[in-house]
Amino acid sequence: MRVTLINWNDSFSVNVAELDDQHKTLIGLINDLNDAMRQGKGRDVLGRILNDLSVYTATHFRAEERYFALYKYPDTFNHRLEHMAFARKVADCNDAFANGSMPLTTEVLKLLSDWWRHHILESDRQYSQFFRENGLI
Repeated sequence: MRVTLINWNDSFSVNVAELDDQHKTLIGLINDLNDAMRQGKGRDVLGRILNDLSVYTATHFRAEERYFALYKYPDTFNHRLEHMAFARKVADCNDAFANGSMPLTTEVLKLLSDWWRHHILESDRQYSQFFRENGLI
């Protein structure tokens, strides 16, 4: 039986459908890894999760930053710094996996969960409010 770690609800929404859909993708990756770990198969899915995470970060960060430029989001610089730091961590995990020194699935799950809690639910909330105030939403 699948046990989800995070279930999407409307309180997570940044009120931009494209970005919400991408955030749902991240929740899916978190839940997939958590579910596999609960079944003792975390290492079996780690490569796919890391690959999907690389695609997610590139796609999602590009989309957010496109909105930032379009609406002249004032905190773009700091937000992009957060993106770059996370993308570097994801690349480091992928490099370790490719070189045979597989990162621990618990470390990857913690990385994703922390990103969800601290970036998506905090930093992204700030641009959601800004976009609302500037007519996007």
